Amino acid sequence: MQGIKIYQEKLFNSFRLSDHVPEANFYRRLKDILQLEFLYKETACYYGKSGQKSIDPIVFFKLSLIGYLENIISDRKLISHCSMRLDLLYFLDYDIDEKLPWHSTFSRTRQLFPESVFETVFTKVLEMCVENGMVSGHTQAIDSAPIKANASMDSLELKVPKEDLASHLASIGHISNRDKEVFRKAKQDETTKEQRTLSANKQGLDSIVSRNKKWKKDQNHRPGANNKGSRYTSNKTHYSPTDPDARISVKPGKARKLNYSSQLSVDTANHVITDIQAYHADKKDSLCLEDIINRLYKRLWRSGFLLENCIADTGYSSGEVYAYLEKKGITSFIPPHGTYKGGPEGFIYHKKEDYYQCPKGKIIPFKKVFLDYRTQTKKKEYRGSSKLCKTCPIKNQCLGKTAKEKKFSVTYYQEEYERNNKRVNSKQGGYMKGKRQSTVEPVFGTLTQFMGLRKINTLGIKQANKVMHVSAMAYNLKKYLKFIKKTMKSKAKTINTLFLIKLMFIGFIYYFLSHSKLKTVYNY
Repeated sequence: MQGIKIYQEKLFNSFRLSDHVPEANFYRRLKDILQLEFLYKETACYYGKSGQKSIDPIVFFKLSLIGYLENIISDRKLISHCSMRLDLLYFLDYDIDEKLPWHSTFSRTRQLFPESVFETVFTKVLEMCVENGMVSGHTQAIDSAPIKANASMDSLELKVPKEDLASHLASIGHISNRDKEVFRKAKQDETTKEQRTLSANKQGLDSIVSRNKKWKKDQNHRPGANNKGSRYTSNKTHYSPTDPDARISVKPGKARKLNYSSQLSVDTANHVITDIQAYHADKKDSLCLEDIINRLYKRLWRSGFLLENCIADTGYSSGEVYAYLEKKGITSFIPPHGTYKGGPEGFIYHKKEDYYQCPKGKIIPFKKVFLDYRTQTKKKEYRGSSKLCKTCPIKNQCLGKTAKEKKFSVTYYQEEYERNNKRVNSKQGGYMKGKRQSTVEPVFGTLTQFMGLRKINTLGIKQANKVMHVSAMAYNLKKYLKFIKKTMKSKAKTINTLFLIKLMFIGFIYYFLSHSKLKTVYNY
């Protein structure tokens, strides 16, 4: 007989959420191991003594984790998604007839808590991984990636000199209909006076002009070249009123965008994230490394580890970085830039007297130490006299057309470079390179593609830092649950093996004793 299902709502129901969430469910397992009760004390100072009750701090962080575990970056979509899932409601300690917090309340709570609260929760999750033996601590792989900011290139405004700033602000104070038709403006200008002021000097502006001329000739067909606001812009001449902390950056083969830089450190043992931080996208990786190491060194030290090896790519290469790591007692495996050559080709360096000897045997002495404007690195200048080079037979090839004396500069940290390069080119250096490629790069790919870090849905670098910490927490918790599940299985196998060995041993003893007894009776 054919059955026909007829649905009719019951007036009363006997329903218990815990009965409908399986024991092996990811969020049920996560609920059992994640203890966040310390947040009540940690966040008490950010609330008043009267008024309506806020969202529970634990519920807020659990909602945040769900967003990145489910790869949802919209707060509105996150609340809607959670209301439809029984396991998520159980994880949040909400019943099926309870309403979840408004998405706007969730967003305001993120703004209420400072970065330190998010870093505290991240550290607690990391300590869980340490306690279960997931972190070795001695070797860390560091890398960076641009994360798209919540601002459009169309919103860019041109910076103006200080003397023209007042008239410029007056002209953009009210958006006319003509402006709306031409390009989209930000609803509110969040920038400070300093961010709206042109700070680049004449040399910097000239380099931008020459670069734009080259772009106009060679790169009009690159990805995103036809987008409004994407052409011929620079952080020195433009700013975003929507998100003042976002910076213009570009990767080869990609369109120019407003981004943040995410600096990530991963332990090489089980790919656990040990540190993450948001930086301005126009800041060089090498300038961020000292801050990363300081923070990472303290965090590992508190967990009982000593940082010994630092692995990174060429972007972190600089003499200052090598010298700093040596001072901290950390071994660096960071390939140098392709432009590094150590010194002029064919010249011999005499370390004790600190001079170079040219191919014709002439001495080029040390003159001064200076700071290179373009690279912001410390260099040493060596310069000979015009009399020395006047009668040289290879003068034209060595000096060029206009120079009268030999002059060149080398990095101030040449010895540190050479020691690092020797390690990088060694057998161990090749092994460390493979470790970096198989450790930190896949982690970044997972965060950006599957764990909600493809775009920052907040405004400002402080909010971006919070977003990155929650994404890293979600990744570490997922790793943690997978690791303990694997450990439990391996322990169960070990117990079964020991049990079998014991049974075999008992059987052998029983056989031996029985055989000995029969033999004794027979001989008697």
